[in-house]
Amino acid sequence: MSSDEFLTISNRVGEGFYSEKRSKFLAYAHHVTTVDEVKDIVASYRTKYYDARHVCYAYMLGPERKEFRANDDGEPSSTAGKPILGQINSQGLTDILIVVVRYYGGVNLGTGGLIVAYRSAAADALAHCQVVKSMVEEVITFDYPYIMMNDVMRIVKELGPRIVSQSFDNTCSIKLAIRKSEAEQLSQRLLKLKI
Repeated sequence: MSSDEFLTISNRVGEGFYSEKRSKFLAYAHHVTTVDEVKDIVASYRTKYYDARHVCYAYMLGPERKEFRANDDGEPSSTAGKPILGQINSQGLTDILIVVVRYYGGVNLGTGGLIVAYRSAAADALAHCQVVKSMVEEVITFDYPYIMMNDVMRIVKELGPRIVSQSFDNTCSIKLAIRKSEAEQLSQRLLKLKI
């Protein structure tokens, strides 16, 4: 995989389940891109499963995989969030949130049992996800006189960037998103039009 590609999951929520000594672990994997999305989704599960003992989660954000968090929500330290995050890391995924809701079954599982349960529930949710390859994009804004429209559109057609927005006036403006490794080439080709 090149430096401007990363693995994530599709927008369809992956659901998983694990049961041990009458404790039930319901797992949900979501595609997310911001911490605000994470907070909203976790809050919605806390509301939906208000009677559950724990709502634990882990997330990983960004193509560089540098923004992440694991939350045990009252379980013994590192027995819930870390095993969930471990499943995300084992597949090299990012822009993902996995929430595991635990209903306590009346029997303590011990730290080893909890780690296995949270890891297994998260793995089951991931098994029900579609892993997709995404690319890191760079957005380029280019302003040009209307007379250059055909030249600009020819470059767009040849290099195939995604048109984010455009406006036509005395001075036209186009905003293009393109794979990071191809951004420099696009910028240079557009700038040459003005020479």
